[in-house]
This record gives sequence, structure tokens and C-alpha cells, in this order.
Amino acid sequence: MLWWGTTLVAVLCGAAAGYPEVRLPPSKPYKILVPIPAMEKNHYTILEPLLTALAHRGHQIVKLQASIPKTFNHPNVTEILLQLPRNSPASREPYFSCNVDPLGGMKLLEESRATISKKFYTIPEVLELYRRRGEFDLVITGHLFNEMAFPFCLGVPCVMLATAGIDHRYSAVMGNVLSPAFSDSILSGYPQPYSFFNRVRNLCFQLYVASYWQLWGFFPIVEKELSPHLPDIPPLTELERNVSLMLSNSYFSLTNAVPLLPSQVEVAGIHCHPGQPLPQDLREWVDGSGEAGVVYFSLGTVALGNGMPASYRRLFLDAFALLTYRVIWKFESNLEDVPSNVLVREWLPQQDLLSDPRVRVFISHAGMFSTVEAVYHATPVLALPIFADQPRNADNLASRGFGLVLHWEHLTVDLIADTIIQLAENPRYLRKISEGSRQLRDQMESPLERAVFWTEYVARHRGAPQLKSPAAQLTWIQFLMLDVAALILTILLAFAAILFYIHRCLTDKLIRRQKGTQ
Repeated sequence: MLWWGTTLVAVLCGAAAGYPEVRLPPSKPYKILVPIPAMEKNHYTILEPLLTALAHRGHQIVKLQASIPKTFNHPNVTEILLQLPRNSPASREPYFSCNVDPLGGMKLLEESRATISKKFYTIPEVLELYRRRGEFDLVITGHLFNEMAFPFCLGVPCVMLATAGIDHRYSAVMGNVLSPAFSDSILSGYPQPYSFFNRVRNLCFQLYVASYWQLWGFFPIVEKELSPHLPDIPPLTELERNVSLMLSNSYFSLTNAVPLLPSQVEVAGIHCHPGQPLPQDLREWVDGSGEAGVVYFSLGTVALGNGMPASYRRLFLDAFALLTYRVIWKFESNLEDVPSNVLVREWLPQQDLLSDPRVRVFISHAGMFSTVEAVYHATPVLALPIFADQPRNADNLASRGFGLVLHWEHLTVDLIADTIIQLAENPRYLRKISEGSRQLRDQMESPLERAVFWTEYVARHRGAPQLKSPAAQLTWIQFLMLDVAALILTILLAFAAILFYIHRCLTDKLIRRQKGTQ
């Protein structure tokens, strides 16, 4: 009875603090384990609001994470910091040359993935929680790059976070094979409707990515390092089928609408919030921009600005000097020869800036979280994709009229300046992205409330097997009905052979009769 009372108070307080209002408290507090040994800092953007809301509802959460500073100050959340190697290359500059890599820079992460996998289960706290995983009602982890945490899902209901949106490979694992005739890979996209050539390219690329991941890429690398520590676990291809729910950082108005299973829930915008007042120095800088307005420049938290080759830095500094707008640039080290209209900061409150109507253009790497925030706050985007899913996101923005795309190898001072001016002065882009913002916000419930409901649903129904598609248990031969097609073909061939035999017999008989009458 005491727990019901404290939970109800927590729910009401959470609603007052901006967390989703839920009509009823959960049926009981759940124990949730969150192993995320290789999750990038930016991917916490989808995880933190979900865990915070769950903690406010009384659930007990234990989080295993790499040595990123603690992010929670909540009595229901226990964070265990692990001394693990970096998830990304030590130098961020290689990301800027990933345009020649068909896998969008994924191979850069192979070495760190092997090292993390090798060390993860040597940590006593990890091994202890792995042995006690059956005490937990639910496991939450990331489906990309956290493959070494999949063994925690053995025998425990599991929720996966798809931070880059719908992944065609993992969708197929769940039993929902998305047709390459119209569905993008997370690493590539093509103008709709696909031409014949692009359908061929998309099919080949999706088969290549799936084969790389499972046959010679991440899965074999991780399995090789896990086997000495966990010799009895099933293959990762079997473990990943245990997932009960996929929370996807996508929404049909942002990307192409595709058919989804009940176990695939779109929650893009889960981290978005109305803008808050800017700190005084930023407010004064924005106020001083007058009628011209401000351009905001950030490349996110992975391919950091200080990894940008010096030649590109010079191009942007010279281009910004030509503008009448003020520029706010998120850059993680000192910059020399900064024009007087450019303000450089190591960290910036991105959503608070994007929500300000005086911010006319957002120069972005087109990461999925920045893309969602730009649309949510209706700020036209100059997309400069670097690696991974960013080229696809950039093309999506451009195809919807939300912004324009430039490619690093084609940059010039005049091209940068002219493109910024076009985005800021042509009302078409603001009109289009404002329409997109209204579509994204027009939802029956908030993405966070939706994520909380389905996460608790899986725990409440002990894995919710009713959500799972029977197709997930089929082989490719069974799914594509190749065995049935083979049977039908065999029957047709047998029927044709019989007809041929009958025809031959009748022909021979007719020939003999004709010879007998001569």
C-alpha cells in the first residue's frame, strides 16, 4: 500500500516536471537492467528520457555503462561506470573521409568493438549481474554496436533501442522483411519512387550490409572475444531474435512510411521539448543579431568539430566572414582568426537555440537526433553528412524541402555562403519545415508516453510473445516459400513430363499405324 502511494505521488510529480501523464500507476515496480557498454554519448538522447520516466514511475533501474560521467541523480537508478575503451577512434578526423566507404565508416568501429567485447565480461560487476539477470523483469540495450550485451537477453524479456531509426536488417530479424523496392537502408537512401537501377542497388546494398554484419563484420568479431568468457551462449544471430520490443528513433512523417509490426514502435521526438530561455551571453548575442538573425553550426558529438581537417575550418571561417548574419559555432577547441560575427562555444543548448525564431539556419551533420530536433523546432537545415546514417537523413531533409545538402569534397567559400543565404532568405524552406514540424507534433500521445507504455507492457506480460511475428522463427527458405515453390515447380515439371510421355507414346503409335497401312 505504501508503494502505491509513493508511486502515485511520483507519477504526479513527474507529470508536473514535464514527464508524461499516465492515467494509472504501474501494476508493480519492475527491476530493469540496462547494459550499454558501447553506446555513444549522443545515443543517450533517446535512453535518458525513457529511463527517467520509468524511474519516476517507481521502477528500479541498474545501468551498466562505459566511463561516461554519471547522468542520473535519482534514487531508483543505480549507475555502474565501467572502465572500458573508447567506442570511437581516438582521432575523429577519419570520419570526414568516410564518404568513400560503402559502410559509411562502420569499419572504423571494429577495433574498439573487439576490445570492448574482450574486456566486458572480465569485470566482476558485469559477470555478477549476468549471472543474476534472471532476477530482472526486463533488459534494455541498444541494437547497434552493443552486441556484446546481447547475452543479457538470454531468458529475459528484452527491449532494443534503434537510435538510427528503422534498420532493415534488424527488422528482418524480427520477422518484418521490408521490401528493397521502397525501403531505405539506414546507410543509404534514394529518391522515391526508386528507379530500376536504384532498386537493384538497394537490394545489393542491403544484402551486403546484412552479410557484413552477421558473417564477417561485427558478429564474428564480438563472438570471437566473448567465447572464452561465455562458452555456452548461443550465436548472436539466435540471441538477437529474443527481442520483445524495438523502440525506433523514427516517425513516418520524417522518413518513408513502412509497414511495422506491433513490436516495432516509433518514438522519434522522445527527447524533444519546448525551448527554454537562453543563458545571458547567448541571449545577448542573439538579441544583437537584429533583423538579420543567426546561423547555428554544430556537427554533433561524434565527428567533433576539432576533428575537422584544417582546410575545411578555413573554408567555413572565410564563408562566415561574408555573411550579414551572426554565427554560433559549436567547436571543441580554440579557433584562430575568428570573424567578429562568429561566436564559438564548446557546448551549446541546441534545442533552446533551434526554438528561437531568430535562428534562421541550422548547419548540421544530419545525425538522426539533430534532424528530429530541427524538424520539431522548424529550423531549415544545411546538411553536411559525414558518415553512417547521415547521408540518408540529409537526402530525406532535402527531398521534403526542409533544407539543402552540401558534400564536403565540393565545398568552397562562395558555395557555403550562397547556400546559407538561400536557406535564410527563401521562405519556401521555412514554410516546408514548419509544415513538417506540425506533422511531427500532431500525435495522439507523446513519444515518451508511448515508449513508457510499451516498455511496461513487455515487462507486465513477461516478454509479450503476442507481439512477435511468427515470421521471425522461419528460415529464408520458409519465409520466401522457396520450398513450396520448389514443390509446385516439381509438380509442374512432373506433369509436363507425363504430357510429353503421353504425347510421345501417341505419336509413336500413330507412326506405326501409318506404316502398317502403307
